[in-house]
Amino acid sequence: MLIVGGDQGTVGAARLAAEAALRSGAGLVSVATREASCASIIAGRPEIMAQPIEEPQALRGLLKRADAVVVGPGLGQQKWGQSLFDSLSEMELPVLVDADGLNLLAKQPDRSDKRILTPHPGEAARLLDCSTADIASDRIAAAEEIQKRYGGVVVLKGAGSVICDGLGRPPAICSDGNPGMATAGMGDLLSGVIGSLLVQGYDVAIAAEMGVCLHAAAGDLAARDGMRGMIASDLLPALRSLLEA
Repeated sequence: MLIVGGDQGTVGAARLAAEAALRSGAGLVSVATREASCASIIAGRPEIMAQPIEEPQALRGLLKRADAVVVGPGLGQQKWGQSLFDSLSEMELPVLVDADGLNLLAKQPDRSDKRILTPHPGEAARLLDCSTADIASDRIAAAEEIQKRYGGVVVLKGAGSVICDGLGRPPAICSDGNPGMATAGMGDLLSGVIGSLLVQGYDVAIAAEMGVCLHAAAGDLAARDGMRGMIASDLLPALRSLLEA
């Protein structure tokens, strides 16, 4: 599995996604990131393979070895992030797009049925060129419209995350999770969890729904120690416990 992101100052997002993928069963996870970010990733979690990438051409070898790609955690929207995002446009692998990957996609929309989009309400508003109030007024309709425009599977995050796969079924709504999960890094964990399921062979629709449910259940398990002060990395031990249940 390959994660593309971790620009200067936001490498923690890519590391959280990578560690969540490992804790969710991915056997090998690489992060394509800034050269300056590699040392902090390896020092904090040596099981993650950090690959220095400064030019998009350097991604080609990593993509040949990957089974799925997560793009966006800590990617940024500057020249570096834009060039890496553009280099993935013709890729045939299943891909999950999150965070700045979604913001870049909103600037140059296209459709693909082999990807999963995981916007929060602000990112959803940018994808649809509307306000967050419009998203909040009908979350199901918003998820359906994003899926219609961009293809693939859409996970509209928030209280009662909405999963829309465009296969003619009603959107699924996850009722698990808790207010303690409204904190930085939770979306990065979700990206890693779903990405892990993709490399384990699940198709995009099943991986998205299973990943949302597993992530929410891990949040509820972690919240047994209290929701106040809960941080994203508190979910990592819970993910492993749930997979063994």
